[in-house]
Amino acid sequence: MSIVDLYESSKHRNNVAHFSAIVCLATIDGQINEEEQKVIDKFVKKLDITPTEYDEIIKNPKKYPVIPQNTSDNRLERLLDLFKTVYSDHTMDDTELKLIQKYAIQLGYPEERANELIQKSVKLFSGKIDFEEYKAILKII
Repeated sequence: MSIVDLYESSKHRNNVAHFSAIVCLATIDGQINEEEQKVIDKFVKKLDITPTEYDEIIKNPKKYPVIPQNTSDNRLERLLDLFKTVYSDHTMDDTELKLIQKYAIQLGYPEERANELIQKSVKLFSGKIDFEEYKAILKII
């Protein structure tokens, strides 16, 4: 097996584990609703999930462990994906929040940094930011 094959295989395993976490979040409050299904369908394509993998993950989303990410951008992108999934129904409950906190730590964030990023992300996704925070996010002076 070549280095390229190993990289692709590792990348795909990482994507499968991430997709599994997304499905886990979508099913945490019961069945997957229509909006959550739309988000999941987008991630099937984005993460190159096969029909067989999809079926396995839907049956048992906790089967694949979270794989820590080695770059800040990768960790942040994975966290953003989860927020998109959670907020597909425009709300976040306590169970979803706890799962995102656990996931962020498993991705490789220290607990304090994970909580900070999650608090800021909740503000953004819930629309509960004030004008000064909005300017800071957009870096407008």
